[in-house]
Amino acid sequence: MLDQIHLLAAVTVLGVLEQAYFFLQVIHARRAFGISPPRISGPPEFERIFRAQVNSSEYFPIFLALLWQAGLFFHQGLAAALGLLYLYSRYCYFTGYKASSSERLAPLYFGTGVLWILVAVSVLGILHFFLSHYVGFNILQLLTA
Repeated sequence: MLDQIHLLAAVTVLGVLEQAYFFLQVIHARRAFGISPPRISGPPEFERIFRAQVNSSEYFPIFLALLWQAGLFFHQGLAAALGLLYLYSRYCYFTGYKASSSERLAPLYFGTGVLWILVAVSVLGILHFFLSHYVGFNILQLLTA
């Protein structure tokens, strides 16, 4: 069983570490700009870092759910590769947003595209499972015949 999920687990750990890095960046920015919690406003430089971290945290559960569904129902290797692309796009999003709000857009659009691909392969994998398990209709056998 573990050989079927090890790549997904590795990408998940990388994602958690990335989220921790973003969180630490907010702590550093709070100290640098003298902004104590619960305040969330301050200079634009702080607000961009804060928003980049919050936005990334908001999307993280969606990413994890899609990563695991795509990996379990479609293909672990493809899901893990897409997961790495997504994490890279989120890193570029964070660093771009930190520099300027307009620098976040290209990585944001790219990451959203990766999420949509994860949605598509998840749906295909789950649909294949339901059709083969409950209806006895195996799409893969038809495609290879």
